[in-house]
Amino acid sequence: MNTDTLLQALRWRYATKVFDPNRKIPADVWSALEDTLVLSASSFGLQPYRFVVVDDPSLRQQLMPHAWNQRQVVDASHFVVFAARTAITEGDIDRWIARIAEVRGVTRDSLAGYRSMMTGMLLDPSFAPQAVHWAAKQAYLALGNLMTAAALLGIDTCPIEGFVPAEFDRILQLPQQGYTSVVCCALGYRSPDDKYAALPKVRLPKEELIRHV
Repeated sequence: MNTDTLLQALRWRYATKVFDPNRKIPADVWSALEDTLVLSASSFGLQPYRFVVVDDPSLRQQLMPHAWNQRQVVDASHFVVFAARTAITEGDIDRWIARIAEVRGVTRDSLAGYRSMMTGMLLDPSFAPQAVHWAAKQAYLALGNLMTAAALLGIDTCPIEGFVPAEFDRILQLPQQGYTSVVCCALGYRSPDDKYAALPKVRLPKEELIRHV
């Protein structure tokens, strides 16, 4: 890939308002997009989130009224709810340490310093009130990764913050699992009827947004 290809994909991308409900993302392409979620960066690598892919049409119909009746929820090929951990436990940290040891073929004892760094921050009582906000920030990293990857593959996306998290949580039974919804993303293919597709992309000048010091 060259720089022109990258920038062309990002200029082509926009927050799709009208999806073609008859076009579906091929299974192999969707599998690759799921991998981009798994491969996203997160603080400590801990991945304090889950990605809920809502396949069930009836569930999507239940969610739509709680997203300002935005049709993207039901018309897009795929709809993902990004759910953040509401609390970080010692068990979460130990499961991650065990996973590192398994994948890299090292002992858990060799990771004691890393574990201590995580517990020192994440289990401190002062961190508890901010845990969900910290986890939400990690989920947003994954959202950006997904949207960029989708654009490179010619898949349209629409990030959605306009929804009622408490209602999404209730319908998807997230609190029982220790999570809360923080942002969503609809993915699929733009409809020819979406007037926004042809509008020029508007951004502030590069010189205004980027400062070299």
